[in-house]
Amino acid sequence: MKIDITFLPILAAAFLLTFARVGTMIMMLPGIGEMTVPARVRLTMALVLTAIVLPAHQKAYTVDLNTIGPVLLILVQEIIVGAVLGLTARLAISSLQVAGFVVAQQLGLGFVTAIDPTQNQQGLLVGNFLTVLGLTLIFATDLHHLVLAALHDSYTIFQPGELPLVGDVAQHITKVIATSFKIGIQLSAPFLVFGLLFNVGLGVLSRLMPQMQVFFIGLPLTIILGFALLIVVIGAMMGTFTDYLEGVLRDIAPHS
Repeated sequence: MKIDITFLPILAAAFLLTFARVGTMIMMLPGIGEMTVPARVRLTMALVLTAIVLPAHQKAYTVDLNTIGPVLLILVQEIIVGAVLGLTARLAISSLQVAGFVVAQQLGLGFVTAIDPTQNQQGLLVGNFLTVLGLTLIFATDLHHLVLAALHDSYTIFQPGELPLVGDVAQHITKVIATSFKIGIQLSAPFLVFGLLFNVGLGVLSRLMPQMQVFFIGLPLTIILGFALLIVVIGAMMGTFTDYLEGVLRDIAPHS
Protein backbone atom coordinates (compact mmCIF):
# COMPACT_ATOMS: atom_id res chain seq x y z
CA MET A 1 0.00 0.00 0.00
CA LYS A 2 1.45 3.30 -1.09
CA ILE A 3 0.56 6.53 0.77
CA ASP A 4 0.90 9.81 -1.08
CA ILE A 5 2.36 12.50 1.18
CA THR A 6 3.37 14.98 -1.50
CA PHE A 7 0.70 17.36 -0.22
CA LEU A 8 2.42 17.82 3.14
CA PRO A 9 4.97 20.52 2.12
CA ILE A 10 2.20 22.61 0.54
CA LEU A 11 -0.02 22.12 3.59
CA ALA A 12 2.84 23.06 5.91
CA ALA A 13 3.55 26.22 3.90
CA ALA A 14 -0.14 27.22 3.98
CA PHE A 15 -0.27 26.59 7.74
CA LEU A 16 2.84 28.73 8.28
CA LEU A 17 1.45 31.60 6.21
CA THR A 18 -1.92 31.44 7.95
CA PHE A 19 -0.17 31.35 11.32
CA ALA A 20 1.79 34.48 10.36
CA ARG A 21 -1.47 36.40 9.85
CA VAL A 22 -3.26 34.96 12.87
CA GLY A 23 -0.27 35.08 15.20
CA THR A 24 0.54 38.71 14.40
CA MET A 25 -3.08 39.68 14.98
CA ILE A 26 -3.17 37.84 18.34
CA MET A 27 0.08 39.53 19.38
CA MET A 28 -1.35 43.00 18.64
CA LEU A 29 -4.85 42.52 20.09
CA PRO A 30 -5.65 44.27 23.38
CA GLY A 31 -6.39 42.00 26.30
CA ILE A 32 -5.20 38.80 24.61
CA GLY A 33 -1.86 40.00 23.30
CA GLU A 34 -0.61 41.63 26.49
CA MET A 35 2.73 40.76 28.04
CA THR A 36 0.89 39.75 31.22
CA VAL A 37 -0.72 36.86 29.32
CA PRO A 38 1.67 33.87 29.32
CA ALA A 39 3.42 33.31 25.99
CA ARG A 40 2.29 29.69 25.91
CA VAL A 41 -1.34 30.77 26.20
CA ARG A 42 -0.99 33.23 23.33
CA LEU A 43 0.85 30.66 21.22
CA THR A 44 -1.80 28.04 21.91
CA MET A 45 -4.59 30.42 20.96
CA ALA A 46 -2.81 31.35 17.73
CA LEU A 47 -2.19 27.70 16.78
CA VAL A 48 -5.79 26.65 17.52
CA LEU A 49 -7.21 29.61 15.63
CA THR A 50 -4.89 28.87 12.70
CA ALA A 51 -6.09 25.27 12.60
CA ILE A 52 -9.68 26.53 12.50
CA VAL A 53 -9.11 29.16 9.79
CA LEU A 54 -6.82 27.11 7.53
CA PRO A 55 -9.40 24.66 6.07
CA ALA A 56 -11.61 27.55 4.89
CA HIS A 57 -8.79 29.48 3.19
CA GLN A 58 -6.13 26.94 2.31
CA LYS A 59 -6.91 27.22 -1.42
CA ALA A 60 -6.17 30.94 -1.27
CA TYR A 61 -2.46 30.15 -0.81
CA THR A 62 -0.88 29.28 -4.13
CA VAL A 63 2.82 29.06 -3.43
CA ASP A 64 5.73 27.74 -5.45
CA LEU A 65 7.99 25.85 -3.08
CA ASN A 66 10.75 25.56 -5.67
CA THR A 67 11.90 29.11 -4.90
CA ILE A 68 12.10 30.72 -1.48
CA GLY A 69 11.59 34.33 -2.64
CA PRO A 70 7.82 34.26 -3.32
CA VAL A 71 7.16 32.39 -0.09
CA LEU A 72 9.06 34.97 1.97
CA LEU A 73 7.23 37.79 0.17
CA ILE A 74 3.83 36.30 1.00
CA LEU A 75 5.00 35.74 4.59
CA VAL A 76 5.82 39.45 4.97
CA GLN A 77 2.48 40.38 3.44
CA GLU A 78 0.62 38.11 5.87
CA ILE A 79 2.44 39.69 8.82
CA ILE A 80 1.45 43.16 7.60
CA VAL A 81 -2.21 42.14 7.28
CA GLY A 82 -2.23 40.63 10.78
CA ALA A 83 -0.61 43.78 12.18
CA VAL A 84 -3.25 45.98 10.55
CA LEU A 85 -6.07 43.91 12.07
CA GLY A 86 -4.60 43.82 15.56
CA LEU A 87 -3.43 47.44 15.52
CA THR A 88 -6.91 48.62 14.54
CA ALA A 89 -8.42 47.11 17.69
CA ARG A 90 -5.59 48.37 19.90
CA LEU A 91 -5.83 51.93 18.58
CA ALA A 92 -9.60 51.90 19.02
CA ILE A 93 -9.39 50.95 22.69
CA SER A 94 -6.77 53.64 23.29
CA SER A 95 -9.67 56.13 23.33
CA LEU A 96 -10.24 55.01 26.94
CA GLN A 97 -6.69 56.03 27.84
CA VAL A 98 -7.33 59.48 26.33
CA ALA A 99 -10.56 59.79 28.30
CA GLY A 100 -8.84 58.55 31.47
CA PHE A 101 -6.05 61.13 31.10
CA VAL A 102 -8.51 64.01 30.79
CA VAL A 103 -10.68 62.74 33.65
CA ALA A 104 -7.66 62.30 35.91
CA GLN A 105 -6.47 65.83 35.21
CA GLN A 106 -9.88 67.31 35.97
CA LEU A 107 -10.21 65.30 39.20
CA GLY A 108 -6.75 66.24 40.42
CA LEU A 109 -5.51 62.66 40.11
CA GLY A 110 -2.95 63.29 37.40
CA PHE A 111 -0.18 62.23 39.78
CA VAL A 112 -1.74 58.86 40.69
CA THR A 113 -0.18 56.20 38.45
CA ALA A 114 -0.11 52.42 38.30
CA ILE A 115 1.02 49.74 35.87
CA ASP A 116 -1.18 49.77 32.77
CA PRO A 117 -1.95 46.10 31.98
CA THR A 118 -2.54 46.87 28.29
CA GLN A 119 0.71 48.79 27.77
CA ASN A 120 2.94 47.16 30.41
CA GLN A 121 4.09 50.57 31.59
CA GLN A 122 3.09 53.32 34.01
CA GLY A 123 -0.31 54.86 33.31
CA LEU A 124 -2.86 57.03 35.08
CA LEU A 125 -5.04 55.08 37.48
CA VAL A 126 -8.32 56.33 36.02
CA GLY A 127 -7.20 55.43 32.50
CA ASN A 128 -6.19 51.94 33.64
CA PHE A 129 -9.58 51.46 35.27
CA LEU A 130 -11.47 52.52 32.14
CA THR A 131 -9.27 50.34 29.93
CA VAL A 132 -9.77 47.22 32.06
CA LEU A 133 -13.50 47.95 32.20
CA GLY A 134 -13.57 48.35 28.42
CA LEU A 135 -11.78 45.02 27.90
CA THR A 136 -14.26 43.34 30.23
CA LEU A 137 -17.18 44.76 28.27
CA ILE A 138 -15.67 43.55 24.99
CA PHE A 139 -15.83 39.96 26.15
CA ALA A 140 -19.12 40.43 28.03
CA THR A 141 -20.87 41.82 24.94
CA ASP A 142 -19.25 39.29 22.55
CA LEU A 143 -17.53 42.01 20.54
CA HIS A 144 -14.51 39.72 20.32
CA HIS A 145 -16.55 37.65 17.87
CA LEU A 146 -16.27 40.55 15.43
CA VAL A 147 -12.49 40.24 15.64
CA LEU A 148 -12.76 36.63 14.49
CA ALA A 149 -15.18 37.71 11.75
CA ALA A 150 -12.68 40.38 10.69
CA LEU A 151 -9.98 37.71 10.43
CA HIS A 152 -12.25 35.63 8.19
CA ASP A 153 -13.24 38.62 6.03
CA SER A 154 -9.62 39.72 5.73
CA TYR A 155 -9.08 36.94 3.19
CA THR A 156 -11.58 38.74 0.96
CA ILE A 157 -10.21 42.23 1.58
CA PHE A 158 -6.52 41.27 1.68
CA GLN A 159 -6.07 38.18 -0.44
CA PRO A 160 -2.85 36.20 0.10
CA GLY A 161 -0.16 37.25 -2.33
CA GLU A 162 -1.56 40.76 -2.75
CA LEU A 163 0.27 43.52 -0.91
CA PRO A 164 -2.17 45.83 0.92
CA LEU A 165 -2.34 49.26 -0.67
CA VAL A 166 -0.12 51.52 1.43
CA GLY A 167 -2.33 54.53 0.87
CA ASP A 168 -5.50 52.73 1.96
CA VAL A 169 -3.83 51.22 5.02
CA ALA A 170 -2.36 54.60 6.03
CA GLN A 171 -5.73 56.28 5.56
CA HIS A 172 -7.42 53.58 7.64
CA ILE A 173 -4.93 53.83 10.51
CA THR A 174 -5.08 57.64 10.45
CA LYS A 175 -8.87 57.56 10.57
CA VAL A 176 -8.85 55.15 13.53
CA ILE A 177 -6.35 57.30 15.45
CA ALA A 178 -8.28 60.53 14.80
CA THR A 179 -11.63 58.97 15.68
CA SER A 180 -10.19 57.33 18.80
CA PHE A 181 -8.90 60.69 20.05
CA LYS A 182 -12.24 62.33 19.27
CA ILE A 183 -14.18 59.63 21.11
CA GLY A 184 -11.83 59.94 24.08
CA ILE A 185 -12.53 63.68 24.32
CA GLN A 186 -16.27 63.08 23.94
CA LEU A 187 -16.22 60.50 26.74
CA SER A 188 -14.51 62.97 29.05
CA ALA A 189 -16.69 65.96 28.03
CA PRO A 190 -18.77 65.96 31.27
CA PHE A 191 -15.56 66.23 33.28
CA LEU A 192 -14.26 69.07 31.13
CA VAL A 193 -17.46 71.00 31.85
CA PHE A 194 -17.27 70.06 35.53
CA GLY A 195 -13.63 71.16 35.79
CA LEU A 196 -14.33 74.48 34.07
CA LEU A 197 -17.33 75.35 36.25
CA PHE A 198 -15.67 74.16 39.46
CA ASN A 199 -12.46 76.12 38.86
CA VAL A 200 -14.41 79.25 37.94
CA GLY A 201 -16.37 78.85 41.18
CA LEU A 202 -13.16 78.48 43.16
CA GLY A 203 -11.75 81.56 41.49
CA VAL A 204 -14.81 83.62 42.40
CA LEU A 205 -14.69 82.24 45.96
CA SER A 206 -11.03 83.15 46.35
CA ARG A 207 -11.80 86.73 45.27
CA LEU A 208 -14.73 87.00 47.67
CA MET A 209 -12.86 85.43 50.59
CA PRO A 210 -9.08 86.00 50.12
CA GLN A 211 -8.31 84.64 53.60
CA MET A 212 -9.74 81.20 52.75
CA GLN A 213 -7.28 78.49 51.73
CA VAL A 214 -9.10 77.59 48.54
CA PHE A 215 -6.62 74.90 47.48
CA PHE A 216 -7.05 72.81 50.63
CA ILE A 217 -10.82 72.96 50.27
CA GLY A 218 -10.98 72.64 46.49
CA LEU A 219 -8.80 69.56 45.95
CA PRO A 220 -10.71 67.13 48.22
CA LEU A 221 -14.01 68.55 47.00
CA THR A 222 -12.90 68.10 43.37
CA ILE A 223 -12.07 64.43 43.96
CA ILE A 224 -15.33 63.72 45.81
CA LEU A 225 -17.57 65.46 43.29
CA GLY A 226 -15.56 64.05 40.39
CA PHE A 227 -16.01 60.47 41.59
CA ALA A 228 -19.71 61.13 42.12
CA LEU A 229 -19.95 62.40 38.54
CA LEU A 230 -18.00 59.35 37.30
CA ILE A 231 -20.49 57.02 39.00
CA VAL A 232 -23.36 58.84 37.32
CA VAL A 233 -21.95 58.91 33.77
CA ILE A 234 -19.86 55.71 33.66
CA GLY A 235 -22.71 53.73 32.09
CA ALA A 236 -23.20 56.23 29.27
CA MET A 237 -19.44 56.49 28.73
CA MET A 238 -18.94 52.76 28.30
CA GLY A 239 -22.07 52.44 26.17
CA THR A 240 -20.68 55.07 23.80
CA PHE A 241 -17.32 53.29 23.73
CA THR A 242 -18.78 49.88 22.91
CA ASP A 243 -20.88 51.41 20.10
CA TYR A 244 -17.77 53.06 18.70
CA LEU A 245 -15.68 49.89 18.95
CA GLU A 246 -18.42 47.86 17.29
CA GLY A 247 -18.46 50.33 14.40
CA VAL A 248 -14.68 50.08 14.00
CA LEU A 249 -14.73 46.29 14.02
CA ARG A 250 -17.61 46.13 11.55
CA ASP A 251 -15.61 48.32 9.17
CA ILE A 252 -12.96 45.61 8.97
CA ALA A 253 -15.55 42.80 9.05
CA PRO A 254 -18.06 44.03 6.44
CA HIS A 255 -19.55 40.58 5.80
CA SER A 256 -20.37 39.79 9.42
